[in-house]
Amino acid sequence: MYDQTRAQQPADRPPDPAGRHAQGPEPLLPSDERDRIVRRLGHAVNAFTDAPREALEEAENAFDEATEALLNALAARRRVLRAGWQDLDPETQSTELRLALREYREITGRLLRA
Repeated sequence: MYDQTRAQQPADRPPDPAGRHAQGPEPLLPSDERDRIVRRLGHAVNAFTDAPREALEEAENAFDEATEALLNALAARRRVLRAGWQDLDPETQSTELRLALREYREITGRLLRA
């Protein structure tokens, strides 16, 4: 039976530390980078009562940092994807092309749902 959810998952997902394959899509940003941005935003929210303008500036900086990190991560992911299919012969490498298309679709869908 066709499993659409499984079909949308990248085939080469690395296993988690316990050796199992991780469920769901790979995060766009590394967890330490995400955590740092979330902490900055949380600090801004908590500081708002005492210093609203400074809190807003900090939130804006966290937003800018998240935007830049996402753009860099997406550009790097695009370079890797493109390098994987750009020079392939479409007649003999349809599996690799299909996997690349699946990855483009998955990332684009995540961006549109965000």
